[in-house]
Amino acid sequence: MKLGVPKEIKNHEYRVGMVPAGVRALTTAGHAVFVQEGAGLGSGIMDAEYQAAGARLAPDMESVYTAADMIVKVKEPLPAEYALLREGQVLFTFLHLASAPELTQALLDRRVVGIAYETIQLADGSLPLLTPMSEVAGRLAVQVGAHCLEKAHGGRGQLLGGVPGARQGKVVILGGGVVGLNAAKMALGLGASVTILDIDLDRLRYLDDVFGGRATLLASSEYSIREEITDADLVVGGVLVPGARAPRLITRDMLPTMPEGSVIVDVAVDQGGCVETTHPTTHDEPTYVVDGVVHYCVANMPGAVARTSTFALTNATLPYVTQLALSGPTDALLRDPALLKGLNVIDGKVACVPVARDLGYACIMPEEVLH
Repeated sequence: MKLGVPKEIKNHEYRVGMVPAGVRALTTAGHAVFVQEGAGLGSGIMDAEYQAAGARLAPDMESVYTAADMIVKVKEPLPAEYALLREGQVLFTFLHLASAPELTQALLDRRVVGIAYETIQLADGSLPLLTPMSEVAGRLAVQVGAHCLEKAHGGRGQLLGGVPGARQGKVVILGGGVVGLNAAKMALGLGASVTILDIDLDRLRYLDDVFGGRATLLASSEYSIREEITDADLVVGGVLVPGARAPRLITRDMLPTMPEGSVIVDVAVDQGGCVETTHPTTHDEPTYVVDGVVHYCVANMPGAVARTSTFALTNATLPYVTQLALSGPTDALLRDPALLKGLNVIDGKVACVPVARDLGYACIMPEEVLH
């Protein structure tokens, strides 16, 4: 198979879809890998490293898309890339289609095979390709939240860890999954007071074992959320419904109850956000203020720590890339139930139930078109 790795063009997106180790594994197996010149520079990977691993360098994005049977990316295609996609081409990347109607329609029009990292799901319910980026985003959420709390950056001037004689900051985390767990680790490490809310009581019991009473663990409800955010310095939105739009847990009318200069970091922004006032921002202009509350809603947060993120992500994606290249998309999808859950669009049809439901499309069973 011919695989293509284009340079990401999203604002301040420095990650890359494949590292030289992946190139070496694929080319040794007889596949051809086309890497756009400069694709890895943002992650500290030189073109010469790709060449030494067996990659063929392509001068531009158009050359990569033209040469490749399968495109391996990090972020969803942007409008400049839509026309480069072609019928039957495999697109393997983060897609987040439930909150992206225009992209969804473009992929349907181009009749690509769109496999989304974020909906590949193992039998135990875990999301192996989303997990490493959720780990990064959860840890980064507290880091950027602490930065935004500084007075010079629009915050209320609260140090999360406090000092003797002055109280520590309060961090409220919505969702006790991978993002929430990692955000809590960072916040507790800084010395903050931490409250985690989740609807899954078994998950709260697990977190109780992990943190040994150091975090307050509450059953999530509209009432409990309203109560907890009234004195929160930092709120981290880390809720996820696989493949679907994130539920809105903080409504506009709740914001005036929060302290002036408090901060919301909505990690769920890729899936539409869990705060009513969330809209995607960029690393160039990461924040905005609504009702005195600073919102940080960068849609590609892990891109800020690109080297860490690239290696963490590609460690997880390479086995699936290898399956797809070795067997072809049809056989690979039919053989691996986890990978099959990653199939979002194929042959001009939506094959992911949450995406179809949220965007109003009919949904097909993948087996109907895989033959």
